[in-house]
Amino acid sequence: MGVKEARANFAERRERIVDERFAWLADEVKKIKIRSVDRIEELVEIAGNNFEKNGIEFHFARDEREAVRVSLEFLEGCESVVKSKSLVSHEIGLPDHLEKSGISVHETDLGDVILSLVKESSRHFTMPAIHISAERVLELFDVSSIDELRQKVREGVRKKIISADGGITGANVISSDGSVLIIENEGNVRLVSSFPERHLVVTGAEKIVGSFEEAVRVAELTWRSAGYEMPSYLNVIGGLSKSGDVEKRVISGLHGPERMAVVVVDNGRIKASRTEFREALYCLRCGACHFSCPSYAALNADWGGVYSGGIGQIWNHITGKTSNPFYCLHCGICSEICPLNINTSEMLLRIKSMLAEKIRKF
Repeated sequence: MGVKEARANFAERRERIVDERFAWLADEVKKIKIRSVDRIEELVEIAGNNFEKNGIEFHFARDEREAVRVSLEFLEGCESVVKSKSLVSHEIGLPDHLEKSGISVHETDLGDVILSLVKESSRHFTMPAIHISAERVLELFDVSSIDELRQKVREGVRKKIISADGGITGANVISSDGSVLIIENEGNVRLVSSFPERHLVVTGAEKIVGSFEEAVRVAELTWRSAGYEMPSYLNVIGGLSKSGDVEKRVISGLHGPERMAVVVVDNGRIKASRTEFREALYCLRCGACHFSCPSYAALNADWGGVYSGGIGQIWNHITGKTSNPFYCLHCGICSEICPLNINTSEMLLRIKSMLAEKIRKF
C-alpha cells in the first residue's frame, strides 16, 4: 500500500503546483543546468577556491576511494556521527566505511531511520521508505498512532544529534560562490549541520551552478517538482558561524561547527558530461519520474541499487554500479513529468544495447 498511497498523494499535490511560474522555472533551470554541465570542471575549481575563502575546507574526489579517504580523515577522532539524507554518501559507501573504522553512524531522516530498522536500502530519492505502509511503520516503532511515532522519533533522534561529534549532509545545489543549499521539511538537517563540532557535506560535481541566484532557482524548482509549494526549511550555508558583536571583530565557530568540509565527488560524472548520458546530470533528484513510472509501481519501488527507478539505473551506470535497465517499457511518461524533460528512456535503451553487446562478445 505504501507506493500506491504515495503515488496518489503526489499526483494530487503536484497538480496544484504546476502553474505558469513552474513552467517558467523549468525553462530557466534547464538553461542553468546545460550551462553548468558545460562548465563542470571549471565550476568545481571556482567553487573550491571560494569555499576555502569562506573558511570551509574543500576536497574534489575523483572516485569513491578518494572520497572515502578524505571523509575519514576529516572525521578522524569522532566516536559518533549523525547523518541526514545523502545519496552520494551511499554511492561511495561512506556509512559502512565509518562503521568499520569504529565510528557509529546514526540516520536522522525518518525514512532512513525506518530503513535502518528493516535493513533495506532506499527506494526513492525523497521518500526512501516509500514501499513501507504506515501500519508497518507503527509496528516497527511499537507505537499505536502517528503522534506517538512523531514523539518517539523526535526524542530518539535528538539524543543522537546532541551527543554526536560529527554531522554528514548532502546538498541539493551548490553555488560556485561557495555556498551550500539544502532543502528539508523535517528540521533534522538544521540540527545535523549545526550541533556537532564538525560538518561534512558530501555531494556530486553536477550539483554546482554558476551563481547564488541560479542556485535558488534550481532549489525552488526541486521542491516544487517534489510536490511542495514551499519547503519547511531552505538551509543556506556559506561559512562557519560567526559573530561581529565585539568591536566588529569576527569570532568564528561561535555556535555552529568548529570545522566544515565539502567533498565534491566526480566518480564518472565528468566523463558522462561528454557522452550521451550527460542529460542525467541535469537531474534534480525530485523523484517525480518515479511516481509516474508503471514499472516502478508494479515492482513496489524495488528497482535499483544505490539509485532507484529508471533515472537511477542511468546513475548506477555512470557511477560504476550494477545497472538494470530492462524494466523500462520506453513509454516516455517519465520524460513528460520531468521538469527538465530528461530523456531517460533513450539513455536506458543505450545501456541495454551496451549490455547486450557485452553479452554477445562474451
